[in-house]
Amino acid sequence: MTRKPTGPATSPPLPSPKERKRLREARKLTEEQVATAVGVTPATVRAWETGRTSPRGRRRAAYAKVIGSAGPPTPPQATAAKAKTETGTGTGTGTGTEKRAEAKSAEAKSADSGPKSPRTPVNQKASPSPHLPVDRETPAEAGAGAPSRAPAPETVPAPAPAPAPVAPPPPAGLTAAEAFDALYTHTAPGLVRQAYVLTGRRNLARESVERAFQLAWHRWPEVARDRDPAGWVRAAAYEYAMSPWNRVRRAHRRPDALPEEPGRRALLHALLEMPASYRRTLLLHDGVGLGLAETAAETEASTPAAAGRLMNARATVAERLPELGRCSTPAGQSVVLRERLGALALAERVPAPASAPVVRTGGERRAQRWTRATVCFGVLLAGATAFTLNTAPTHYEQPIAPAARVAGVPPLAGPEKLTAQDLKLQKALRGELAHGPERLVPQIP
Repeated sequence: MTRKPTGPATSPPLPSPKERKRLREARKLTEEQVATAVGVTPATVRAWETGRTSPRGRRRAAYAKVIGSAGPPTPPQATAAKAKTETGTGTGTGTGTEKRAEAKSAEAKSADSGPKSPRTPVNQKASPSPHLPVDRETPAEAGAGAPSRAPAPETVPAPAPAPAPVAPPPPAGLTAAEAFDALYTHTAPGLVRQAYVLTGRRNLARESVERAFQLAWHRWPEVARDRDPAGWVRAAAYEYAMSPWNRVRRAHRRPDALPEEPGRRALLHALLEMPASYRRTLLLHDGVGLGLAETAAETEASTPAAAGRLMNARATVAERLPELGRCSTPAGQSVVLRERLGALALAERVPAPASAPVVRTGGERRAQRWTRATVCFGVLLAGATAFTLNTAPTHYEQPIAPAARVAGVPPLAGPEKLTAQDLKLQKALRGELAHGPERLVPQIP
């Protein structure tokens, strides 16, 4: 006996728990993938498939879309007949069972005939990037089984006497390299121009974008599942472009020549004079068009701090641009700045970034060099440690102190050393004892 799914009247109907599991396995989806798409845990999906609980509200609709049971509302009579056929409580002739078997076999044939190519896993909850085209999945493509793409709503195959015409095979899914190339092609040129407005250095702008995409390719599983892959790369490019280490490098110590046009020259000069955090906040909010909360999140600052930086940056630019100072509302200032920043980015000539395969291979070679250097350093450190352990003494030997002359201490035994006066007296006595004065020699009469 199955539980009756509860929820609002507008919620899509769900099949029986066994049918839910069969539909998920037919689409080649795991419990973890369904849980990620709906926003629950795998244990909750397992409970839905065993009949212990049923989804409600928005999760019910999302779960129906993921397993492929969402479709146009069916009449109550057809719903009741289908429920009786699935639960086996009715006394029908088995027509519903045969139709369901036919639908299952047709679905299996469609899944076997579909292309089987490796695809990059994509987060089901992530919102598509505005810089990339969104490919809509057709019902025929959804039936072919593609675990790496977000399943689109499809209708339950209605019982019809004549089979529907077979759709042509869907195109193969994008591999990791193809997805990276598409992201690079659509976002790299614009990011180079943004980095130039941020730094005023053309070569540094191109280098920062290429390094950011190399880092993105190195962490592609993380970037592919991000809600905004273009924003992930943009943040990495901005961080590299604003790194203080660039001031030490001779090639990037000074910015390039300012534009010749007075308006663009004044705007770029005003941007380069303000702090880097103000410049980045102004470019993200008024140039790229992000909201204040999104700007604060990308700059890793609080919303009040981002608002303060934005106001100070606008005040600094308004001193150089009279038309910005004439705008009385912040919205008007934002519109003027967006036009001026866009004109500045598009008018200047910036070096074109390298092709996507070159960036990918360059990032791989760079990672290999760092890996080899790390391994060599580890081997050298281990060798030095082993050499030290083998050659170092095992116990401490106290060194013998060298001999030193000690002055001012009398000898332990024997007469003392005669002084110069004693030596003179000794010499006089020895010389005058035998041949001395007569008073010293006794005279015997």
